[in-house]
Amino acid sequence: MSDWVVMKFGGTSVTGIKNWKNILSIIQSRLQEGERLFIVCSAISKISDQLERLASAVRSGRSYDDALNNLIEIHKAQAIDMGLDPNVVVGDIFDDLRKLLRGASLIQEVSPRLWARILSAGELMSTKIGAAWLQKIGLNVGWLDARKILKTVQKENFASAVCDSSIDIELQQQLAEKSQSVWITQGFIGANQTGQTVLLGRGGSDTSGAYFAAKLQAKRLEIWTDVPGLFTANPKLIPSARLLTKLDYDEAQEMATSGAKALHPRCIAPLRQQKIPLWIRSTLAPDLVGTEINSKNESTPGIKGISYRKGIMLISMETVGMWQQVGFLADIFTVFKNHDLSVDLITTSEANVTVSLDAAANDLQANTLDAVLSELSHFCKPKLIGPAASISLVGRQIRSILHRLGPIFERFADHKVHLLSQAASDLNLTFVVEESQAEGLVRNLHQKLFSQVEPHLGPSWQKLFEQPVPHEPPWWLSQRQALLNIAANSTPVFVYSKDVLIKRANELTNLNNVSRVFFATKANSHPRILQLFYELGLGFECVSPQELDHVINVLGPLPAERLLYTPNFAPKSEYEHGFAVGATVTLDSLFPL
Repeated sequence: MSDWVVMKFGGTSVTGIKNWKNILSIIQSRLQEGERLFIVCSAISKISDQLERLASAVRSGRSYDDALNNLIEIHKAQAIDMGLDPNVVVGDIFDDLRKLLRGASLIQEVSPRLWARILSAGELMSTKIGAAWLQKIGLNVGWLDARKILKTVQKENFASAVCDSSIDIELQQQLAEKSQSVWITQGFIGANQTGQTVLLGRGGSDTSGAYFAAKLQAKRLEIWTDVPGLFTANPKLIPSARLLTKLDYDEAQEMATSGAKALHPRCIAPLRQQKIPLWIRSTLAPDLVGTEINSKNESTPGIKGISYRKGIMLISMETVGMWQQVGFLADIFTVFKNHDLSVDLITTSEANVTVSLDAAANDLQANTLDAVLSELSHFCKPKLIGPAASISLVGRQIRSILHRLGPIFERFADHKVHLLSQAASDLNLTFVVEESQAEGLVRNLHQKLFSQVEPHLGPSWQKLFEQPVPHEPPWWLSQRQALLNIAANSTPVFVYSKDVLIKRANELTNLNNVSRVFFATKANSHPRILQLFYELGLGFECVSPQELDHVINVLGPLPAERLLYTPNFAPKSEYEHGFAVGATVTLDSLFPL
């Protein structure tokens, strides 16, 4: 193991002079400890998205000049703010980007190779600016082109390449001969065997850091981002989520794979192979102790975290012909392979196979899914379900603690579970539910799982950052002009925000000491609002026979626990009607008895 420490800084970390001053402080503290630093940087925040939009605009023949000028101005502003001449530092990249886009616009075609070259500009610009600033303030810093070091192990994959992560003695010797104790290079990009630019996939800068750490036999990899580590849940959704201070490689891999945003799943394998520790830290709060991941962390059976992913599509394939039929699964999975679709989860029975497709890993365009369903129909009766969301309980030896999870399963009583999968590795238990129900369920499950004080967990996100309750502006403020345009043509207009309705319902269903929530039908009897609240698991409270009939006409017959009838000073016939439709009937006095 060498004295190199590889440090990866994400898009937020390299955006603005303030964050670069934080990076400088971190670098100086590591140099004082006698370590040599190999720094891997992402593009400035949101730049990769802008480059993708630029490439798409060129491909479709749309104007791109304003978008390109805006992107250039962002980098010029950052360079000037850091006391640099942008034309000297990154002017050559500006010119190259202009040429690439101009050439592509003439033929209105962006090949995968050209797409990779366009998107690589973000990391090249951010590292050029960062290296120039560090040199300007007196650090002995060298700049490296990642494409000279990271080479793919595949022939043709320009968008999501896999690179060689074997130990690179030649690289170690070359750096040892140089005087620089700090080197800066790019994440996200590499090259194929012929030297053409390739991308490592979105979030690939974490993977770049792991590749470099493996090649240098580094003392550790540090990933610096806008959060100090992995938490028991997404802290931006659940501020009470607790910091996970120690994990082993398997647990971290599972959390990243199932939706944790602070870590890319593909970065674990190169580190595990050489037993290189991984630290996750926050550039915004560099003094906070974050998550440490290595092979030495002892782990007891239990749930470590809960994560979820949206954009899941399920394909249910039903046929009695699969029973004991040789090659059935091979036939249907060949269909997915032919359409470049990666299957995530799978459940089987004698007459059904259901699989999940993750939008983050697949092109789930309607024409692709239609073609898949058409081809599958030769072997079975396929059905598309979605969009859905997967909720994963991640931990260690989950099968050994199923008896302790009874209260957890109760939380799914009013939710449709499309698929249930328990990992062969015994590291997760995953439920696929309606997408609109996911966030509420995650909050609910997290409260049940982590409400007790656990000594092996770190402080909550809320405690770490003392997060105040944010003031939420009215939902209509951002859509004011669009609403005024509608009202100009037709008035009066009544408009309701679906997102706000979902959020408010979830807030109520997640209250700890409330077992059931009812919506007062008299508040708003709009059929689509009733249908939405029904899907979110709410019951309905009615005060008249007309409201009872309306709810049943919209939703169909409901069980008594989801239909509450509370008439006031009503005649006997109205009470009889409540019993007749199967509602739970309440009394406001003894007189009706």
